[in-house]
Amino acid sequence: MMRKFALAIAIAALVFSCGPRKKQASAPISREFPQVVIPAMVEDETDRINYAAEHFWDAFVKGDYPTDSLHIAGVEKDEVERQMGVFATILSSYIQQPEKAMGAFFERISAAEDAFEPMTELAAKYFYDPNSPLRSEECWLPMATRLSRSPLVDEASRGRYAWQARMCSLNRPGTVAADFSFTDISGRRRTMHSIKADMLLLIFGNPDCSACKELLETMGSYPEISALEASGKLKVADIFIDREVDAWKAKAATYPKNWINGYDHNFTIREDLIYNVRAIPSLYLLDSSKKVILKDATVEQVLQVVRQMGHQ
Repeated sequence: MMRKFALAIAIAALVFSCGPRKKQASAPISREFPQVVIPAMVEDETDRINYAAEHFWDAFVKGDYPTDSLHIAGVEKDEVERQMGVFATILSSYIQQPEKAMGAFFERISAAEDAFEPMTELAAKYFYDPNSPLRSEECWLPMATRLSRSPLVDEASRGRYAWQARMCSLNRPGTVAADFSFTDISGRRRTMHSIKADMLLLIFGNPDCSACKELLETMGSYPEISALEASGKLKVADIFIDREVDAWKAKAATYPKNWINGYDHNFTIREDLIYNVRAIPSLYLLDSSKKVILKDATVEQVLQVVRQMGHQ
């Protein structure tokens, strides 16, 4: 894991400075992004990762720097967004419990006055946008919770963030995924929890969805997935959650025959919101007891865990 971290940071060009920068006589209109400085006494690699995450934005909010159409706190917007990507990569890939780092981030931007709104928007783009490859509801939950209570946020937006926090609280990693009943392609009624496998890849998809078709192609290109499916260690269940059941039935045969293909005949998943499906395909990886390993995961995240399982 540590080698992966070092590589990711090298690629992202996150350079840890050896010491604090010298103060300038007056703040310029534009500046470089101030890199986090890790104290020399923090030697353990895991501690250094955690320190970097928790103090990533400390120097960014210091000083009287402008936020305008081109800058956020004096740093060019494109560079701030790049650094948000670095921050999101660290949290989503290497931090088991992101609550502390996200709490520190919220405190920093709350003190940044004009930078608060654009930084909130950037965080939402990376951590909560369903199209973000770095999306993480575990990271966004502490942020949305704080935004729902912040006096810096208007009342209507506080309500929206409270709703997001509630949705992020559903089916969290480490908890048992909510069970539901479905009708499979043969017409048999089943429950999700009744599917027996060491791991279950639960997909909420649609045969007309272009991203779902890409998922099929991607998964079909990895022989280790096919091997795990053939051994029975991994099962894949693709569940249609919309009301156009006849349209689904007409195209359901396009799914792999070894998948469990079905539809939510009670329409509870989307309408009763037992799962927060914001975009399809939405992937959940569950263990043998139906505890959530990955929630709303990317294909790459699923493949990484599945590959690890294949080598056990």
